[in-house]
Amino acid sequence: MNYYTDNPSLKFHLNHPLMRRIVELKERDYTEKDNFDYAPQNFEDAMDSYDKVLETVGAIAGDIIAQNAESVDKEGPHVENGRVTYASGTQINIEAVRKAGLMGMSLPRRYGGLNFPIVPYIMAADIVSRADAGFENLWGLQDCAETLYEFGSEDQRQRFIPRVCAGETMSMDLTEPDAGSDLQSAMLKATFDEENNCWRLNGVKRFITNGDSDIHLVLARSEAGTRDGRGLSMFIYDKKNGGVDVRRIEDKMGIHGSPTCELVFRNAKVELCGERKLGLIKYVMALMNGARLGIMAQAVGLCEAAYREGFDYAQSRKQFGQAIIEFPAVYEMVALMRAKADAARSILYETARFVDVYKALEDISRERKLTPEERQEQKHYSKLADAFTPLGKGMTTEYANQNAYDAIQIHGGSGFMRDYTCERLYRDARITNIYEGTTQLQVVAAIRHVTTGTYLNRIREYEALDYNEDILPLKEKLMVMTSKYAELVQMVTEDKNNEYIDFQARRLVEAAGHIVMGYLLLQNANADNSFLKSAKVYVNYGQAEVEKIYEYIRKFDREDLKFYRQTEKAVEE
Repeated sequence: MNYYTDNPSLKFHLNHPLMRRIVELKERDYTEKDNFDYAPQNFEDAMDSYDKVLETVGAIAGDIIAQNAESVDKEGPHVENGRVTYASGTQINIEAVRKAGLMGMSLPRRYGGLNFPIVPYIMAADIVSRADAGFENLWGLQDCAETLYEFGSEDQRQRFIPRVCAGETMSMDLTEPDAGSDLQSAMLKATFDEENNCWRLNGVKRFITNGDSDIHLVLARSEAGTRDGRGLSMFIYDKKNGGVDVRRIEDKMGIHGSPTCELVFRNAKVELCGERKLGLIKYVMALMNGARLGIMAQAVGLCEAAYREGFDYAQSRKQFGQAIIEFPAVYEMVALMRAKADAARSILYETARFVDVYKALEDISRERKLTPEERQEQKHYSKLADAFTPLGKGMTTEYANQNAYDAIQIHGGSGFMRDYTCERLYRDARITNIYEGTTQLQVVAAIRHVTTGTYLNRIREYEALDYNEDILPLKEKLMVMTSKYAELVQMVTEDKNNEYIDFQARRLVEAAGHIVMGYLLLQNANADNSFLKSAKVYVNYGQAEVEKIYEYIRKFDREDLKFYRQTEKAVEE
């Protein structure tokens, strides 16, 4: 089975009109065609290349990764003498993607990469995640090399990036036992070794995905006496130099194939990446934004997998003399699962396109001065990417969990058994709205785009587009939802009470998300009638959700805030 060709919505998103501009920027007007025989000659050639590579990804995902998923989940990795050994199925998966040249997909050709835009790379992540979300964690960490490319020296790029493109693995070593979401509390100690002219790291990192990788990006405290983000720098650790051991692998609920490690650094030799003191302030923020886009892709893949498991079972399972999909309680659930998967995929690729444009222009600015029009374009898409990344990460990961939950519900008692794939999907999905920033932290990042009008302005742009006549009733519903959303923003922010804004933030962000995804599905249906069913189902669902939010906020007594504060006195009472 091919997980790319069996899902027409992927090719639909790949062929979005903005791709022409993205490819033009990424390929520098196709100037590399004379230096690399695999560089595209023109736009059509580039798109054909993406299509063929994604077909390869789809074949590997369906025929190899998905087939190994169950055994990998059962076997998992293990640690011995400070080193990790992957499950046998994981080793087969890694070898398959290496042989196919699927490492370094988005990295420049001069370092051995394919120079793909973010959109087809993220599409590959979506496909791989549908097959096995745990394996996506290993394969997807090649994205760390993007940060190395952006902030490392040319010497570091030449030494490390070709290794990643050739198949070596990466990790980002950020969290510590006492520094999870609060990364500015990280205390892994970095000291400069004058005698050997290098930096040394000492301390512990925890919850590190693929922690025994070949090349690590490590956040560490380089400035003695500091305790905040300004004292942190980014370092590159090469496993060949030794000095880092895996103390243990966490015993997790899901994504068993992905080793989550506790690492001990003992005088580990490293080199500084970029400038001192910018590790958290600049480099980790860039690293995390890329990682969050990857988690969105993982969530979308899980949404798709859960929908298909639920749909297939509902068609084959008979009760009371008919397939259970014939019962309204079940077909409503299946239809909403499909709509949520389509909505999640739409916001994923909308976000990826924004990232593609501003990143390509940012890269061009390292080679030459941007024109005023290009600077404006970069600023525009950078702002949209900044707004849509937390919104998308929050919404898609919650939908992954909801679809996985509903897949089990459709299976009934059977879904609770390990014999069925939906049980593994449920466990794998649960981490997506926790790591790389919980949903609550995504709301913290997104709320300023509510209060400053970024989402509302973008929604108005969607509203102004032309839609087919049969879609206009859905647009009218979205316009009513938008009016209520705008009213809510005004209502919540009018007295500038930050505590109250923070209290209602989740509801405001969700309302924005429902309207944005509703419009994205309308655009899809406008271009391809196959999306019309999902558009109708999702807009009806979103309308009900926005109405609930509207009534809750409208009737909320601000004096009741005190009852939500969890104080010591309240606990005692």
